[in-house]
Amino acid sequence: MSAFLFTSESVSMGHPDKVSDQVSDGILDALIAVDPLSRVACETLCTTDYVQLSGEITSGGARDDDGYREVVRQVLRDIGYTIDGIAFHADTCDIDVKLHSQSADIAMGVDTGGAGDQGLMFGYASNQTEELMPLPIALAHRIINRLTDVRQQGVVDWLRPDSKSQVTVEYADGAPRRVTTVVVSTQHAESVTQDEIAEFVRREVVAPVVPEHLLDADTVFHVNPTGSFVVGGPHGDTGLTGRKIIVDTYGGWGRHGGGAFSGKDPTKVDRSAAYMARYMAKNIVAAGLAAECEIQLAYAIGVAEPVSVNIDCHGTATASEEDIARRVSQAFPAEQLTPAGIIQTLDLKRPIYRKTAAGGHFGRNDPDFSWERIDRVEALGGNEAS
Repeated sequence: MSAFLFTSESVSMGHPDKVSDQVSDGILDALIAVDPLSRVACETLCTTDYVQLSGEITSGGARDDDGYREVVRQVLRDIGYTIDGIAFHADTCDIDVKLHSQSADIAMGVDTGGAGDQGLMFGYASNQTEELMPLPIALAHRIINRLTDVRQQGVVDWLRPDSKSQVTVEYADGAPRRVTTVVVSTQHAESVTQDEIAEFVRREVVAPVVPEHLLDADTVFHVNPTGSFVVGGPHGDTGLTGRKIIVDTYGGWGRHGGGAFSGKDPTKVDRSAAYMARYMAKNIVAAGLAAECEIQLAYAIGVAEPVSVNIDCHGTATASEEDIARRVSQAFPAEQLTPAGIIQTLDLKRPIYRKTAAGGHFGRNDPDFSWERIDRVEALGGNEAS
């Protein structure tokens, strides 16, 4: 196989689209914490000193508009939008609430255990990294998460919440060889110079999280390549829920069905089935049955069973397709692939969603991310990958 380059990006919790995702999932968590059966489809728009909530909610935990506003403000405080002079402040921004109950027509299908909508969802895993994720997105997330850590720890006082990373990896014979380019753009105070930012990012952000053997003298670093990033967050760009679906998943390496995750309760298979597909693919790779695996699940609204299940190991399988399909059907019985089965298997009626909305939904070492478990290796008849 010839050499090629592949690039993935990540964005921080302070990026406007991620602000919207976290607000939507903050509302979801607040409702599920009171009523685990909550039906939620919450969308958020944020711009200069303004947030709007809209969507459909049916929940025993429903609250008045001021109650929702306080959830929004707490999410913004936790992100770090408590700085005066950047035109987006948790305690003073205007918040409009336009929420109503779920459509009775949709509820009629979901109440009987059917999927909340039609759609196709993908899950992917690869042995490129210990997270069983593609290397470019894994490194991009590590950089952003490290940048967030140093900001929240107060290592320097000039970092602001909005930031982005991008990593380009060179592959040879299908395996990652080196990092060719690292891009980091971070919002900052006016008091710091670009040279100071570049030196800090390379020393304190990139070096601790990108393996040294992947960097060399030819690796190109672009840090704040426009020359300034003072104006940022929702004041710099309007944010919307669901606009970072590639950041949320596999960085463009695996396919995507098009449905966003944040603000959706687990009866929505856009979210829950994508988590289940990742769980299946990760266990297949961990079992040594393939070096990479992509699972597709597809559903019809109001119908519980998936209309199709597809397993694609991209030519890396160590067993026949028929054998892998048989093992998967035994390890993941059909009843576990219904919306109710997925929710029960992954224990999804918990207020765990806000933290998925920044730093990636996959490849995270967090016990609440049940879809990251590799506990079906034995059932698949394989040996856990080292």
